Amino acid sequence: MFVLGVDPGLSRCGYGAVEGGPKPRAVAAGVLTTPPGDPLPDRLAALDLEIRALLAELRPDAVAVERLFFQTNARTAMSVGQASGLVLAAAVQAGAEVAQYTPNEVKQAVAGYGAAPKEQVQRMVQSLLGLAEKPRPADAADALALALCHLASAPLARRIALVPGGRR
Repeated sequence: MFVLGVDPGLSRCGYGAVEGGPKPRAVAAGVLTTPPGDPLPDRLAALDLEIRALLAELRPDAVAVERLFFQTNARTAMSVGQASGLVLAAAVQAGAEVAQYTPNEVKQAVAGYGAAPKEQVQRMVQSLLGLAEKPRPADAADALALALCHLASAPLARRIALVPGGRR
């Protein structure tokens, strides 16, 4: 399975693509940015174009997106929600399976502890993917962690979704 993880944000949208298998392999990672001074509709349109181009280039089987779980800053929560909505819609339109995970679910899957600090998650992503250095920036590392979380969680989720007789 080939998974694109996305840590949504309007100013900084992290992405990380991981090819599954006995030894997962990072294929791409980075951050999409929009200029904070531009009007909101222009920023959303620019992010939408970049997300769609990324999906067309990478053609992932699945897209794992961080679910907005709790946010004290309403303005940040709204912009993350808008960016997340763009990613979810574009992924479905690209024909990818879509999954959402909370930060705690990602930390549990990658580091074995739902309250693991960012540093520990970055080290585990580095270890699991056999990277020479910790992935940077943090948005890209979080996106790689989302992809790894999906690779770990998807097989069980599929089994649970099957009804007796092996049919959905």
